Amino acid sequence: MKNTHPQGSAQTLAGRITEWLKFDNMHHQWLLLAACFWVIFMFMVASKFITLTFKDPDAYSAKQEFLLLTAVPDVGKLPGEKHFPEELKPTGKVLSDSRLVQPLVYMERLELIRNVCRDEALKNLSHTAVSKFVLDRIFVCDKHKILFCQTPKVGNTQWKKVLIVLNGAFPSIEEIPENVVHDHEKNGLPRLSSFSDAEIQKRLKTYFKFFIVRDPFERLISAFKDKFVHNPRFEPWYRHEIAPGIIRKYRRNRTETRGIQFEDFVRYLGDPNHRWLDLQFGDHIIHWVTYVELCAPCEIKYSVIGHHETLEDDAPYILKEAGIDHLVSYPTIPPGITVYNRTKVERYFLGISKRDIRRLYARFEGDFKLFGYQKPDFLLN
Repeated sequence: MKNTHPQGSAQTLAGRITEWLKFDNMHHQWLLLAACFWVIFMFMVASKFITLTFKDPDAYSAKQEFLLLTAVPDVGKLPGEKHFPEELKPTGKVLSDSRLVQPLVYMERLELIRNVCRDEALKNLSHTAVSKFVLDRIFVCDKHKILFCQTPKVGNTQWKKVLIVLNGAFPSIEEIPENVVHDHEKNGLPRLSSFSDAEIQKRLKTYFKFFIVRDPFERLISAFKDKFVHNPRFEPWYRHEIAPGIIRKYRRNRTETRGIQFEDFVRYLGDPNHRWLDLQFGDHIIHWVTYVELCAPCEIKYSVIGHHETLEDDAPYILKEAGIDHLVSYPTIPPGITVYNRTKVERYFLGISKRDIRRLYARFEGDFKLFGYQKPDFLLN
């Protein structure tokens, strides 16, 4: 009995030592595992700090900003084409949330045009051939791959100045003499019609294309005032040749000796047989024919359609989308000049028969529908 007791104590001690060693080993393992987690955590913190430190300051700010998507219609993409992606793609530019809605507006305008163009009931009012008359309206900037369709009485003079500068004819908009802007032998603006058929098609498929519209009836009022009332460019043929032709055919009161009145003008434009006079007037009719006749929006797939009423937003957007906003700015727009003036429209149409106004609307209905302008029921009913 005396011999077994020390042996049992030794075994007990050895067992305790073994258990302690196991516990100590596990303790070290847990410490090692905790250390590993701490190293990983510190690495993640350091990585985040480095990312924030070296982030591009132009693409990051305290304000909430978003990459915006813009869309342009598919026109048969060619190699190297940059303006006509088949799907929505980011512009790569960051805009503040105050301008988030803008690209959606321009996409909706293009979608509206596509829908109206597919409407068989409006086909005669929305479609036209891409004739020389249309190609003569489109100005070309090859250097920056831009096509601009001229729609007179919608602020086109300023857009011509922009293109003149881009083409290198003058170093700045301020230096362009007014008499040069519309002189196509001096302003350095080639027309699309001056190119071969193959070159025309290439430009139509690959260039950035745009034009500007405004309320169709307000545009007609502007054209009438500019050409028959004020005539600031001293173009005598409007008063001495075109006006008498309209008066002879459309004035109801033959004893009336005043010059052309807006009522005469409306009756001429609403006449389904107006083309007989149009042929006599030649290209002067560009100031009052429809946007469809000028720019063929159902046949030519434009990149952006600007609206005169929102030109303060549309002009910078067009320059940005065309990739020229760092080269030129649209001239300053006087406050209130682009706002739709219903009172003025009502005043000009006052006293004109509903029949004549309805016939006028029937001719310009395509423009109203294509570009989202509200039907002027206050004049028609």
